[in-house]
Amino acid sequence: MSNQTNESKITYRKVGDYMISNIILPPEEEKAELGVWGMSHKDYLMKNKRVLFNIMLTKGTLYQYLAAIDKQANDLFSRFIDDMAKTEGITEQLKAENQIEWVGRVNNIKARAREIINNEIIYV
Repeated sequence: MSNQTNESKITYRKVGDYMISNIILPPEEEKAELGVWGMSHKDYLMKNKRVLFNIMLTKGTLYQYLAAIDKQANDLFSRFIDDMAKTEGITEQLKAENQIEWVGRVNNIKARAREIINNEIIYV
């Protein structure tokens, strides 16, 4: 069974007693795999913003959006690490003199940077 619209021809398939439209999503260009930030935001959208997720998915803009979020978060994470390390005096000299303290302080900075990015970019 077919139904003619102004722009395109819509086809249907019968599933049980229902006629369901055959929707074909536009191809979405995938350049590379998403990183941790892009995947985290994708999970957040799927669980908390389902309508927005489905709109972007059907328009073919989801991957581009997630890739942009991933890049933005990665850039910000690197910048936070560098800036906080400079501000807190975490140097290569400290790394050479006391590796345990250096690792602990760098891990602390990374945890704070992750929390900021999650709260400001990923889970909004």
